Amino acid sequence: MDSAIRDNYFKGKVGLFLGEEIVLGSQLSIVSAYFTIYAYERLKKQLESIDNLRFLFGEPSFINPKNLDPTKNKLHQHTIVGDKIEVAVNNQLNQRRIAADCYKWLKEKAEIRSISRARFLHGKMYYVHLPGGEDKALMGSSNFTVGGLGLGQQPNMELNMVIRDEQERADLLTWFNDIWIISKDW
Repeated sequence: MDSAIRDNYFKGKVGLFLGEEIVLGSQLSIVSAYFTIYAYERLKKQLESIDNLRFLFGEPSFINPKNLDPTKNKLHQHTIVGDKIEVAVNNQLNQRRIAADCYKWLKEKAEIRSISRARFLHGKMYYVHLPGGEDKALMGSSNFTVGGLGLGQQPNMELNMVIRDEQERADLLTWFNDIWIISKDW
């Protein structure tokens, strides 16, 4: 693809970019406000082959204890209507298996940090350090969700740029490393 833009519609999907670029032994550095087990599931084959992941949450609302109380969470249920047959689709059909796989993978391969809301980090970034090859990077608006990566039925319209210039990729990785270091104290 000639365009450096990845918008999940006309200029390529972020998830396909990651799926093509992540190879055995890759090291990932990601900044995102969200991480879903379903996005993990869609890229599971590639993600299982990496050496490690550094994931920096820009919005740590998942840390709020109110968000962890199962009695406060609503069960999402959707109804599909077709040929006069209604089928209730519950988002927990495969959730337990996917969550268990994702948990194991995160425990083995990931280090996760977050930035407090007072120092809100809004940008999104995907950096793939390739063993013995040219690193790949993408930055823009896509969160690590099925919609944000363009891997769902109705993907989000996003605006992301593949960073092709070697110096710009180096600058991006330096920026991430700087934020990663100070995130321990924030």
